[in-house]
Amino acid sequence: MTDIDTLNGTRFGTAMDTRTGMDTGLGTHIRARVRTRIGVTGHRSIPAAVLPSVRTGIRRQLRGDEEVEALSCLAAGADQLFADIALDRGVPVTAVIPGMDYETHLGDADTRAAYRRLLDSCRTQVKLPEEATHEEAYFAAGRWIVDHADRLVAVWDGQPARGLGGTGDVVAYARRMGVPVTVLWRPGVLRA
Repeated sequence: MTDIDTLNGTRFGTAMDTRTGMDTGLGTHIRARVRTRIGVTGHRSIPAAVLPSVRTGIRRQLRGDEEVEALSCLAAGADQLFADIALDRGVPVTAVIPGMDYETHLGDADTRAAYRRLLDSCRTQVKLPEEATHEEAYFAAGRWIVDHADRLVAVWDGQPARGLGGTGDVVAYARRMGVPVTVLWRPGVLRA
C-alpha cells in the first residue's frame, strides 16, 4: 500500500506494509512529474540573423527537469523548427492540424515533405473542424494551442499580424488568456 500526497505537482509517498499498515521505514519517495505543455507560434520566414538565437531559445525552453510536450501546427518556419528540436530532444510532439486543405497551403515541396516527416513522428494529431476561410482555420489552430498550453513560445518580431491568425494575433490571444509568452527574436531585426 502506498500513501501519496501532492506538493507543487510532485507526488510523494511512503511505502506501507500491507499486513500491519505501518510505514516500512524504507523512505520510499514516489515522484511523478507533471507534464508541461509548451505551444509554439511564429513566422514562416525567419531571417538568418535571428535563426541562431531562436534555435538556442527553443532548446532552452525544451530543457529542464520537467516532462514536456510540444504543441505545433508544423507549418514552415518556427513551427517546424520547434517540432524538429523537440523530437531531437526526445520531447513528444502533438500536431495541431487546422481545419482546411492544410498540406497544400504549406509551401513548396520541401516544406510539405518536412511536414509529412514531422507528422509521422508526432505522438498525437489533433485535426480541427473545417473553418470558413484559411485565416480562420489558422487562428482556430493558434487558439487551440494556447488553450491547451501551459506556456507559449513565440518566434515573433513584435509586429502586428499580417492577416487574421498570424503570430501577433496568437500572442495577443495568449496574453488575454493569461498564458505566459516567451518571445524569441533579436531586437532590431525585421522579417521580410
